[in-house]
Amino acid sequence: MTKTFTLASLLLVSSALTAPAFAQTAEETADASVADASVPADAPVDEDRPDDSVDISTGGGSGTPIVVTGRYIPEPVRASSEVLSVLSSEDLARTGEGDAAGALQRVSGLSLVGGRFVYVRGLGERYSLALLNGSPLPSPEPLKRTVPLDLFPTSILASSLVQKTYSVNYTGEFGGGVINLTTRAVPDEPFITFSGSLSGNSETTLETGYTYYGSDSDWTGFDDGTRDIPALVQTALDSGVRIRFDQPEFSNPAASGYVADIADISRSFQNANINLVQRNDEIPFNGSVNITGGTYVDIGSDFRLGFVATAGWSNGWETRGGIRQQGELTNGDQTITPNVSDYRFLSTQNRIVVNGLVGIGAEFGEHSIRFTNLYIRDTAKEARISTSASPVRSTGTIQNNQNTEWFERQLMSTQLVGEFDFGDINVDVRGSYANAQREAPYEREIQYAFNTVANDFVHDTRSGGQTDLLSFSELNDDVYGAQVDLTYSVPTGRRFDINAGYAYYLNQRDFERRAFRFVTQRQGGLPFPVTQLRPDYLFSDAILGFYDIFVEERTDAQGGDAYTAELEVHAGYGQVDIELFDGFSVAAGVRYEDAVQSVTPIPFFGFQVNPLFVAPPIANDYWLPAATVTWNFAEDMQLRLGASRTIGRPQFRELAAPSYTDPDNDRTFRGNPALIDSELLNIEGRFEWYFDRDELFSIAAFYKDIDNPIEQLATSGDNDVNVTFLNAPAATLYGVETELVKFFPLYDWGGILSSRRLRAQLNYTYTQSEISVNANDTTFVPGFTDPQPATNYFVDGVALTGQSDHIVNLQLSLEDEDRLSQQSLLVTYTSDRITNRSPIGDAPDIREEGRIQLDFIWRQALTLFGQEVQATLELRNILNEDFREFYRAPDGSSIDALSYDRGRSFSFGLSTTF
Repeated sequence: MTKTFTLASLLLVSSALTAPAFAQTAEETADASVADASVPADAPVDEDRPDDSVDISTGGGSGTPIVVTGRYIPEPVRASSEVLSVLSSEDLARTGEGDAAGALQRVSGLSLVGGRFVYVRGLGERYSLALLNGSPLPSPEPLKRTVPLDLFPTSILASSLVQKTYSVNYTGEFGGGVINLTTRAVPDEPFITFSGSLSGNSETTLETGYTYYGSDSDWTGFDDGTRDIPALVQTALDSGVRIRFDQPEFSNPAASGYVADIADISRSFQNANINLVQRNDEIPFNGSVNITGGTYVDIGSDFRLGFVATAGWSNGWETRGGIRQQGELTNGDQTITPNVSDYRFLSTQNRIVVNGLVGIGAEFGEHSIRFTNLYIRDTAKEARISTSASPVRSTGTIQNNQNTEWFERQLMSTQLVGEFDFGDINVDVRGSYANAQREAPYEREIQYAFNTVANDFVHDTRSGGQTDLLSFSELNDDVYGAQVDLTYSVPTGRRFDINAGYAYYLNQRDFERRAFRFVTQRQGGLPFPVTQLRPDYLFSDAILGFYDIFVEERTDAQGGDAYTAELEVHAGYGQVDIELFDGFSVAAGVRYEDAVQSVTPIPFFGFQVNPLFVAPPIANDYWLPAATVTWNFAEDMQLRLGASRTIGRPQFRELAAPSYTDPDNDRTFRGNPALIDSELLNIEGRFEWYFDRDELFSIAAFYKDIDNPIEQLATSGDNDVNVTFLNAPAATLYGVETELVKFFPLYDWGGILSSRRLRAQLNYTYTQSEISVNANDTTFVPGFTDPQPATNYFVDGVALTGQSDHIVNLQLSLEDEDRLSQQSLLVTYTSDRITNRSPIGDAPDIREEGRIQLDFIWRQALTLFGQEVQATLELRNILNEDFREFYRAPDGSSIDALSYDRGRSFSFGLSTTF
């Protein structure tokens, strides 16, 4: 159902605020604000005053607003029976953020992780849900549940709704909150907006980093075919025979009837353009461009057809120089030392994002139809060199490793939504299809070990610490969604809405990874001079042929490198929303979900599936009740109380045995086929006081009881941390969040402040969580057929992974109300959080160190060559806070699991609308 809310609505509006097609101009906004400021405190609300109306499309809404007595309670808070967080279009503009992720971190209780993923109340990604126009939205990073919201520029969005309490019109997989993105539909008038930015970072821009060539078209985010699996290799893979030099099909193709030998196959792989890492002493600046336009056609007197399109491209660089350490406990398990590995690394990632949207909308009477097509492609190209500072325990030598990677992540989504208002009856119909892909071709690691005789690093292709890995992986997700929602407003003097709906969801996934390494079959191995060659010489055709270096396939034959997966959900819900007396309403309902989830390993080369990789399908059905009471007990004040039961299903990546690399931290993840669903009890209460227009104070308390929460467990790898997933027995989470928004007029100060006001917004969230584990509790662990004691992996009373105790956001903005001129100081603090259960015996867990983020944003309207433009200057991480993950032992000693310098960043952008 489409709802139009006013200025203080829970939404994100396009950053192109000067576009008359979707928002007021800066001058109109200022005029409205000045008028509001002059309204006497006892004046009635002018319902016809100009507002910054936006469009929110989500299923299962109600059609009748709650009747309240408060003058300044925002319309979305009136219209909803749930606990909502509010982010207005002015809030978005004030932050200067160009994407949804950056803006949402300013909402009370939300935090941004890695610059991309929004966590609710410090909880992990599994507890956040993203929808697009009310329909399921798979992540363009299919190895994560949550959608990286930095991929959604505000130019393609009409709004974003944030709801923290569960209502039964949403899927039962609801842990912390839902974020519903609504795309643009029908513009008010034709427009076209151009924008661009230039940015840099003190640790990256014009500094030293590493790159590799790749292909000619890498700058576009699309490979030109260089990274395709070579034709000879693909033919060999299609034969169903493992590629090895001693297989007759490859060692003697003439006799076996096969057409290519192992030497030809080995030489067919790309070499120098993939294997040669080069030093670049001046990493370029970052840049982005975006164009958005829209128009409409009136057909008759009551039918408007609208068209909206946007296209954007960004090219960014990030160099990280830091430390990765693993250690072990000593001194009676009191001291932690980096005895396992101690690596210094320098990596440079070039990230190219291409996005586009084409939308067609129709409005006729009180009805609307929107057809939305979205495309996002996010490509990361990374080169990394890491060297151990001391001998690695597994090899006994100092190692030098080089990695080259190329990750293609892509999302295509098409949706058709019809929202029909027949007076007392409202009908919403939604259908969607989305495809998400992830390809990682030529994922390469080459290891060299220091040899004291040669006084140089060597690679003999066979010894520990001198091996290499070459892999190709491809993941494909298809997601189908359909939903029908019906709302009947009973014609009484008070609000009495009956809602019912049905939803269908089908997610199908295919994954395959093929792994290889090069090994010499030459008697006596490689000569010393050859082992010292750099990678592009070592793997050249001449060296491969002369020294009998052949490729061999290392793909897991028993289902550890390929699988198919499916999740099918049928759901129905019913709820009532009743105003029992003035200012007091109850919304209550129940959702029924029946789901079957399965992951099926695929073996190769005629082998049987490893039993450790197999788990029976997860087939469950749930009744999920939810109820919320809203009491507008005093003018401009209201209280909400809500309770619900929800679930959390394991994701495919958490169930599947194949390993994958997360490019954000270069860690290897492997699933656990024995995971089961989590079940949650959610309780929340919230007090809200709107003491003046657009000013508020709120405080909320929340509690969650979780059965079988899924936690990340870290285990030691050769030179990094490997991660898997376990069900903990139980956990609880509780906390408090509060928010204050207040304006301070500066008109009496005169001079340049005569038209300015200071806006202050502060929100704070305090969260505590505890895992509960008893001596008799067990959990299923990968590699074991029988359940293991849970006390071997969990400590009673420790916090859940991903949870921060404290989240603080402070905004101080100096605003000119006569023209667009805003200077904002933004402060964000997030305390330590556990990222993984510890891999080191009884040592403490791996924690991410808390930090303070101080940013400054300046937005200014200018006239250049007779054209109105908006200029934005951003200064980020002014305090130069670094990133650090660490272990800390009982005696206070610690090592860095991962740490690097983040640097200070700046950005300058211009946009204009015609």
